[in-house]
Amino acid sequence: MAVRAPHLYRSLRCFCLAGFSLLAADVEAGDEIPFAFEEHAGGGGGQSALYEYRPLVRTYVEARAERLGVLADARIALEELAREPAAAIYAAAHVGRRGPGGDEAFVRTILLPLLADVAEAAGGADWSDDAFDRAYAGFERTLLGERRAYAAAAPLTGLSLGTKLELADGLHIRQAAVGELAAHWPEATGLLPAGFGREPDRLCLLELERTLTPDARGAPDAPGELADAVSALRLATAAPVTAGPVLFERLDWRPLGIRPVLPIAATEPPGEPTRLDAFRARLAGDLLARLGRADEDPELAEALDRWELSLFAEEPFRSEQLREALTALLGGPEGLWAATVRAVVLLRETGRERAEELERLRSLVRGETASPEAADAVRKAVVETVVHGDRAALVASLDEALIGARPRPAGYFAALAS
Repeated sequence: MAVRAPHLYRSLRCFCLAGFSLLAADVEAGDEIPFAFEEHAGGGGGQSALYEYRPLVRTYVEARAERLGVLADARIALEELAREPAAAIYAAAHVGRRGPGGDEAFVRTILLPLLADVAEAAGGADWSDDAFDRAYAGFERTLLGERRAYAAAAPLTGLSLGTKLELADGLHIRQAAVGELAAHWPEATGLLPAGFGREPDRLCLLELERTLTPDARGAPDAPGELADAVSALRLATAAPVTAGPVLFERLDWRPLGIRPVLPIAATEPPGEPTRLDAFRARLAGDLLARLGRADEDPELAEALDRWELSLFAEEPFRSEQLREALTALLGGPEGLWAATVRAVVLLRETGRERAEELERLRSLVRGETASPEAADAVRKAVVETVVHGDRAALVASLDEALIGARPRPAGYFAALAS
């Protein structure tokens, strides 16, 4: 085979040979490789089902990770990988794990998967030159290719859906395939939310996909991007949406790392799960596209933070967070009462509807416990303001509508209905 990096080929081949020697010694000592029987249906006409004997080599290799990582040939391979610029992204994905040099990262993301690939292709612990060459060729294409496919997926709870839904370019929600996380990350089972894969609102993944250049030295900010998506989904659905507690990263379909999701996105708020339809997915996408504007609008950022914190607060702190969110959103120097009146005009069309909404929001003005309806009105006001885009202009137009100088500004839902 044509090899682009002979130094890596030699060092990784020596590591795999040493690894096979260790695996074979354990097998000879009586430590058998576990296996599974996979049933394949017969071809019809009463034909019997076929059963495939499949050694669980990857699990066997992972169980010996510490011993394999301290082999002399492993140290040589790690030194060669550390000198390869294209391998930097693997170390960057594991910053802070067992030393700054990235050795643990390279063991977990390169050496062990490569050894497992060779062992699976060879059918066990008997060495095969052809099996190594095929596995190495796949690794080299990943390491030295012209572009790299990055993905990060986190379990998503609080929502169910019927089909894959796009939130943004390269960001979507889909149903998880049975066992797909455990197939790449054997430790995944102990890191999933309770009931994941069994309950209707615990079957989905929130997934980020990006194309990286060969010289990319770090992975995208997946925790931050997924946390923003969770905030947008919470605003759009009022459901107890949660991602995590960890996200699983891969590079060209090879495991890259496991990172924690940001705490506010990984914490489950109270509420009833719901089904995500195309309309609310589109709303969540519109919100997500505009959340970045909060970086330039401190009051909007404050309102978003306060509203999301209210989801987890007990009374009286929950109601206080809602009051602060509404004041920051629409109050300005005029305060809570002005924010309440502006919110009523923003959310309701007719005089009767506005009177009813105002009565619901009076509890916030009076310092009382906010009703569920008042809390939802604050959520909707945040949605309308974020989607509008220019908060200051929105406040000015609401004031003009209050004195009859202009029509009420069209809201998100009214614009969609027209």
